[in-house]
Amino acid sequence: MDLYKLTLHELRDLIAKGEVNAKDAAFSYTRRIGRVESDIHAFTTLTANATISMAEAAEKAVLDGKVGPLTGVPFAIKDNMATKGIRTTCSSKMLENFIPPYESTVTSRLTDAGYVLLGKANMDEFAMGSSTENSAFFTTRNPWDTERIPGGSSGGSAAAVAADMCAAALGSDTGGSIRQPAACCGVVGLKPTYGRVSRYGLVAFASSLDQIGPITKDVEDSAIVMNVIGGHDPSDSTSADVPLPDFTAHLKDGVKGLKVGIPKEYLIAGGIDQEVYLAVKEAIDVLKGMGAEVKDVSLPHTDYAVATYYLLATSEASSNLARYDGVKYGYRAPEFTDLLDMYKKSRSQGFGPEVKRRIMLGTYALSSGYYDAYYKKAQQVRTLIKRDFDEAFKDVDIIVTPTAPTAAFKIGEKTDDPLQMYLSDIFTISVNLAGIPGISIPCGLTRERLPIGLQILGRHFDEETVLRAAWAYENATDWHKKRPTLAE
Repeated sequence: MDLYKLTLHELRDLIAKGEVNAKDAAFSYTRRIGRVESDIHAFTTLTANATISMAEAAEKAVLDGKVGPLTGVPFAIKDNMATKGIRTTCSSKMLENFIPPYESTVTSRLTDAGYVLLGKANMDEFAMGSSTENSAFFTTRNPWDTERIPGGSSGGSAAAVAADMCAAALGSDTGGSIRQPAACCGVVGLKPTYGRVSRYGLVAFASSLDQIGPITKDVEDSAIVMNVIGGHDPSDSTSADVPLPDFTAHLKDGVKGLKVGIPKEYLIAGGIDQEVYLAVKEAIDVLKGMGAEVKDVSLPHTDYAVATYYLLATSEASSNLARYDGVKYGYRAPEFTDLLDMYKKSRSQGFGPEVKRRIMLGTYALSSGYYDAYYKKAQQVRTLIKRDFDEAFKDVDIIVTPTAPTAAFKIGEKTDDPLQMYLSDIFTISVNLAGIPGISIPCGLTRERLPIGLQILGRHFDEETVLRAAWAYENATDWHKKRPTLAE
């Protein structure tokens, strides 16, 4: 049996029963990484020593009868989550040699649940991008077609899951960075409600938008991971003190009687790739065939979402990234004449082009004389976008849209046109602005055999209904079982 092909819950159950050794599971994945990583480039750091020690600890826990919900399950962690004693780079030269002295809340909770760390996953630098081409180190490739992007910014995490190099992964989502790469790589990606999962230990990009979530092989796996990483954290002032349900409890309740909203602003023939349009329309018919009630809804301020997002996100990035000045930690220019020269050279040499672009945009939007015209106005429009969702959810239980307007594009295809790149997240950005949960699940393949993603959105803190609808669709179709063809 190829253990690396199993879902998280299949592998977990075999380990818990003692039918599979945790070390054998870890070795199965490390061997798989050895075979395909040179083609995919999903990892910035492989943690061989930590992997072995954590697998041994999992094996001992099974023998002692102290099995946790993730005992022995191998994970990849996006490289913007602090792992104590293990390099955390944000795929940036600025943090290339940074080793955190503390652990993020999510990885602490995974450790308590018994997980095994395989490595840190490549990403767009400081999570700024839609293709993982902005990494300072290398471009991650899509396992379905290595000439194409895996999506971003959690491209390494999504590619690692799709290529069976880990049982599950964590990503972060600021404007679609879990859902869009999940769609491109044919896996499941869940962005929880803002505040549902602690951001403590997540290197900040845009603090009012960032959210950590799971990338997995199926919907049940996402629910299991959410049970572990979700919940209030006093270390994070934006963490919501709301009850954490068992996300697996109502997973299989079906969609009969569920009201499904279809926003007219999203599903426009001609506005998205025709194959994406037809796949999503077919997915809606599947939900309808299972007893869901489909209704048209309107999200009238959708046209303003991209502009609003890029004003707010860049403004917050400008503020958050001001701390990287070459003084306390991170990259410092080797030669400089005075303090100001050190600041200039450290930041200009340490940050890549996309990060610099966003810092400059954000600094401009926050500058004297422009704050009211740009940042303040964007915050007002953000409120209107949130109200659109609030109104829509008065009539429906979930909203269904495409995850991305196209399937994965070729590497280098959009790097010369940042605005076209920004439009890759056009269907995901509003979700972060509103703070609601959303999931991407596979719903088809193009003629070129590239995955297409279906996005399901829910009310604040109603991940249960989102997961329930996603599980029902997943189990009525075979799209989640399709895998890329890679060396075995």
